Formats: sequence, structure tokens, C-alpha cells
Amino acid sequence: MANFFSNLFSKQSKSVLGIDIGSSSIKMVQLRKKGGHAILETYGELALGPYTGKPVGEAVNLPLEKIIEAINDMLKEKEVNITTRVSGIAIPFASSLMAVIEMPAVPQKQLAQIVPLEARKYVPVPISEVALDWYIIPQEKNLADKSVQKETEKRLEVLIVAIHNDTITNYKTIIDKTFLDTSFFEIEIFSTMRSILDQEVEPAMIVDMGATSTKLYIVEKGVLRSSHMVDRGSHNITGEISKSLGISVEDAEYLKREKGLLGSVNGIDVKNVASFTLNYIFSEASHVVLAYQKKYGKNVSKIVLVGGGSALKGIVDVAKTNFQTEVVAGDPFSKVVAPAFLEKVLRDTGPEFAVAVGVALRRLQELN
Repeated sequence: MANFFSNLFSKQSKSVLGIDIGSSSIKMVQLRKKGGHAILETYGELALGPYTGKPVGEAVNLPLEKIIEAINDMLKEKEVNITTRVSGIAIPFASSLMAVIEMPAVPQKQLAQIVPLEARKYVPVPISEVALDWYIIPQEKNLADKSVQKETEKRLEVLIVAIHNDTITNYKTIIDKTFLDTSFFEIEIFSTMRSILDQEVEPAMIVDMGATSTKLYIVEKGVLRSSHMVDRGSHNITGEISKSLGISVEDAEYLKREKGLLGSVNGIDVKNVASFTLNYIFSEASHVVLAYQKKYGKNVSKIVLVGGGSALKGIVDVAKTNFQTEVVAGDPFSKVVAPAFLEKVLRDTGPEFAVAVGVALRRLQELN
């Protein structure tokens, strides 16, 4: 039956679905192509907290069967009106391992033999238990210092990516049980890069604020050069609001979503309450920026905020006080065509859907 439905949708559908399974919600974006443009058909988000009896916005670790149930519920949700199973799925950064390693400049065939050996130093489980991929980061040409260029040519920088086989098995099970026609899995950072970055020449940092963690990526000329994870996220802000204002977690989440950092209760500003978490996250991001600048001698030209936490009203202004460079909110929906009356809504909610839009854009390319 799974193959029957898969074939049916593949032949008839010109629409595609991007799926982002997070710790607090599942997000889906449906696109189609018309006249060389990606057209937004529908999008939606489903909170996962209620599947374990917890409130909306709560980060949860759902068993596989509950994730499958949630996806099936969303696929059937009439208000979202999803009409295709042709899809791609993002894998959370936390379920992968990425590192940039230096290798001697040797022929490709020899490099293919020694990269898995070198990767053992970075992968905490036997190499046989992971799917390993790697990519040579292009070297910069025409360096002003010829001695530096000559020294650079003696070595290579290689990005290694590893995903545990159990993770891949789980996602294949999700596909089978939801009748999705999924042609790829993609680590979420690559989806985000596709949806929010253009042809930036200078290095840019992506700050992806999830529910329980924040991912920090530095991208240069379309290539991921650095990645880090901070163990703070938007749920920490919800918890701080709840405790400081003496309100329930549900009410704190509602206040955060509706008023953001501009809200207040009994004279207490949410911005001041949230500052502990935000200052910690932005301080860690600043350390990553400085380390990159020191190692490569290049300034990070822009900070892009994405993820559910970055959809907080007022957060861009707070971030600007922590960085000495341009700070913007990611706008993935700028790469799709949508009704004009949705422009403000999509701009405000856009940071939350960066991954789902990026996955859908890749799947749309595959239909050509």
C-alpha cells in the first residue's frame, strides 16, 4: 500500500512538502512551481507538547509512534489543507555531527581512504554505526600574502558530516507509516542556508533559536565553515517568564508569543526577564564570531536570526546591542510568491519556517 500511494502521488502531484520535525512542534510548508517561481500553497505548525499531556510550546522527546501520529494528524488537518505527499524531511542538527578538519593536500582517491580514519577522532561511536559524508571546502585564491597562499595549498579543509544509522532507520519508519513520498533527508542547517541566504560573499552567522537549544553557524560563500550548539533556547525564556511573573507555563508561553519582549505584567518587563537567557546566547555567539575572525582574519558581515525563538517581537533590537555588525530576522518566505495580504504575517512568522521552506525548495528543484 505504501508503494501504491507513493507512486500515485509522484505521478499526479506538482506540489511539494517541506517537513521540519522539531522538539516542540512540527512545521510543514507546501509549494508548487509556476512560471519559474515557487508558489506558497499552504503552511502550518502543530505543537507536540499536548501529545504527552504538556502545554503548547513545551519541548518534548516523543517516542517514534507519537511523532508518526502527529505527522498524520497534520497531514489530515483541514485548516492547513495539505494536498501532497511528495516531500523532503529535515533532520535536527542535534541528531548529526559536523566538524571542519584539516587534511594534507593529497589526491581525491587517497583522501577518500584517510578521511574516515581521521573522522574517528570526532565521531563518538564506531564509524560503522554512522552514515559518513564529507566535502572539501574550496580554497581561497589570490591571497595577498603569497607565503600564506603557498602554505594554504599544502592542506585542505574538509567538512565531515555523520548521522547515526538508528536515526536514519527511524526516519525511514516515519516515511513508511505516513505514506510520504520522501526522496531525501537533509540536516536542517543546509535547509536554512537555502531559504534565508542569497549570494553573500562575506561570512554570515546564522543564529537558530530552537525550543531547548540554539545553533550557531558561520557560512561563507555558500559553504558551512563553523557550527556550534548552545544549551539554551526559547523554552528557557518561557520558564523564566513563568517563574518571575508568577504565572503558569501556558500563560507565559502565550505572553511570549503574543507580546514578545515588548510585553509586561504588573510593571515587570518581559525583556528584563528574558535577558538572562538572551545575553547568554548572544555572548556565546559573539565568542564564536571572534574565534572565526581570529582564525581566518575575516569579519562576519551579518547576523541572521531564525528559529521559533527568533520570532519574538523585539528580539532583533536586543540582538543589535550585543553585536557590532548588522542583525536581521531571517525571511524565508521572501523566496516564494504569496498573496499580498499575507506579507506581514509571513514576515513575522518567517523565522520559524526557515527549515521547512528550505526543504520544500530543494524538493521543488528535484521535480524539474
